[in-house]
Amino acid sequence: MSSTFSLNGAERERLLAAHPQIFQRSFMQRWGLLVGLLVTLAYLVVCFFAFNVGPAFMSGRWDRASIYVQDWYSWRAQPRLRFQDGAVVPQWTSRGQYPADAKIDWLQPTPDGGYSVIYNGTENRLDVTPQQVDVYVDGTPYTVTINGDDVRLPSGAPANMVQDGSKVLVHYGFAGQAEIRSSQVYVQRRFLGWANFFFDTRSVFWGKSFGDLAWLATVGDRIDPARSNIGHMVDDFLGNTVWQHADILSKLLQTLVMAFVGTLLGTLTALPLAFIAARNITSSRLANWAMKRTFDFLRSIDMLIWALFFTRSFGPGPIPGIAAIFFTDTGALGKVYAEALENVDDKQREGVKSVGASPGLVNRFGVMPQVLPVFVSQSLYFWESNTRSATIIGAVGAGGIGLKLLEAMGTNADWDKVAYMVVLILFVVFAFDAMSNALRSRLIGARAH
Repeated sequence: MSSTFSLNGAERERLLAAHPQIFQRSFMQRWGLLVGLLVTLAYLVVCFFAFNVGPAFMSGRWDRASIYVQDWYSWRAQPRLRFQDGAVVPQWTSRGQYPADAKIDWLQPTPDGGYSVIYNGTENRLDVTPQQVDVYVDGTPYTVTINGDDVRLPSGAPANMVQDGSKVLVHYGFAGQAEIRSSQVYVQRRFLGWANFFFDTRSVFWGKSFGDLAWLATVGDRIDPARSNIGHMVDDFLGNTVWQHADILSKLLQTLVMAFVGTLLGTLTALPLAFIAARNITSSRLANWAMKRTFDFLRSIDMLIWALFFTRSFGPGPIPGIAAIFFTDTGALGKVYAEALENVDDKQREGVKSVGASPGLVNRFGVMPQVLPVFVSQSLYFWESNTRSATIIGAVGAGGIGLKLLEAMGTNADWDKVAYMVVLILFVVFAFDAMSNALRSRLIGARAH
C-alpha cells in the first residue's frame, strides 16, 4: 500500500509565509561553505607567492638537514689527519671521544707513516699518506694525488667521489665521509648511539660493558676506598665533562621551579582579583571594568615578550622567567576565574546570606565550594602548560634548560646533546601531563558526586 502527499498552491504559500528561513535561504546560507573554501584556497595561493614558498623549498639545504637529523641518534668521530713533516698526524675535536692512547679499530696506523680509515669493512676505506690518498670503493682503489695545493678527482671515479673546488669529497653513506685537502684529510666516521654518554674518557669506568659495571656495583672490590663503586659511578656520571649531566639536570629542575612558582603566584594573585572582576560579586561597574581590562592587558602580551622585558630589567636567571609566567597567568587565570564566578548558582549564595553571614562568609561558603574544583583544575592545566613554556622563555635568557638547549644548538655540533635534552623535556612534560590529568579527574569526579 502506498500513498502520495502533495501540496496545493494555498498550502505551499502558507508554509512559505510561516517558515521563510527554511524555504528562502540567503546566498551565504546556500553557498557559504563553497565560498569559504574558495577564499581559503585563494589566500593560500597568495601566501605561496608572497612568501616565496617555492624558491625557499628549492634552495633549502636538505642534505644538511639530513645530517642534523642523523646527529640526533648517532655520533661522529671527526679526526683531522694533518700532513706534517712527511707524516700523517691525527688531531681530534674537543669532545674527547677517545683517550689519548686508545687503540681505535677503524683508524689504524700503516708502516709508511700514514693511516687507514675503515668505513664499511676493508673494501671501503681510505689509505692516507702525505703524497696521496687511496680511496677504496667496494674493493676498487682510486688514487687522489696531492701536488702542492692541488687535489684532483681521479678519472673514472665513482659517484660517491665528488670534486668540490680545491678538495675532493668521498661519501660512504651512513658510515661517514671524508674531505681530502692539500694539507689534511678531514674524516667523519659515524656510529649509532651517543658517545661516552655515561662516562667520559677520564673515568675509570669508561669503555666497560654493562656486565662489568654491574659486577663492580654489586660484588667487585672498591676502586676508591673512600666511597662505594655505585657512589663513584654516580659522581662520574654527573661529572661527565662532555654531556654535563649535573648541569643539565640542574637547569631542568630550575625550569620546573620557574613553572611551579610562576603558576602558584599567578593563581594566588588572580583568585582575589577575580572576585573584583565578577559582576555578580562586586557591584561596582567601574571596578569590574578596570579589573577585566587589567587582565586583558596582562594576558594580551605574550609570555615571551614579558620574559624579554624582565631579562633586560633583572638580567639573566630564573627571576625573569618566574615574573613572565606570573604576569601572563595572572591575566589568563583572572579572566577564567571571573567567568566561572559569574556563572555560579545564586541559590547557594542566597541561602548563606539568609542566615545573616557577612559578604566574606557568603563568598567563602556560598561561592568557593562551587568554583574551587574549576579553579584548581585550571591552575593545574596552566602549570602543565607552563612547564613547556618555561623551556621557551629560558632560551631568551630566563635561565633553565631552554638556555642550555639554545647553547647546544649554537655550536652546530652537539645535536646529540640537543636530542638528550629534548627527551628529558618530553619525559617531564608527559609525567606532569599524567599527574595533572589525574588530579583534575579526581577533582571533577569529587564535584560530580
